[in-house]
Amino acid sequence: MKIIAVGAVTAGGKTTAVNAVRERLPRAASLHFDDYSFEGEVEDFSKWISEGADVHVWDLSPLKENIERLISSGEYDYLLLDYPFAYEHRMIKDYLDCCIFIDTPLDIALARRIMRDMKEASADDIREEIDTYLKYARILYVKMQEEQVSSVDHVIDGSKSLDEIINEITEIVLSC
Repeated sequence: MKIIAVGAVTAGGKTTAVNAVRERLPRAASLHFDDYSFEGEVEDFSKWISEGADVHVWDLSPLKENIERLISSGEYDYLLLDYPFAYEHRMIKDYLDCCIFIDTPLDIALARRIMRDMKEASADDIREEIDTYLKYARILYVKMQEEQVSSVDHVIDGSKSLDEIINEITEIVLSC
């Protein structure tokens, strides 16, 4: 089984892309980081960043167990991970055959996030969200982009159309 991690900033398109690529490939499964609750999960991201942003504070045992279960099942040729850490986390890195980062411009990701998550929000709520983004979240996203772009096997331009992104990821997966 080939295991491919796909990362991006929040609202960068990773979940949409992973689900679409999984549908295109025979014998493919996917696991999504956001579907898990992990011990050591970070609550205060600004503090975490100021302390060095150590990805190992997350205990990824539940994800690792599901990866091992899917490998041993023999049912799949591909496992796509919607996963933010690429090769960085020691619990998962040895399972990965390939890491892809969708490099979505931060303005596009922010706009998507507001449109997706704040449909019913008031103008004050949206302003508060943007203030938090500017003070804290953007710093994390810039750091993530810098680290991911330099540590993955493939970088995809996240400003391309969804079809172009899905086609590129599918080609990469098939060539891994």
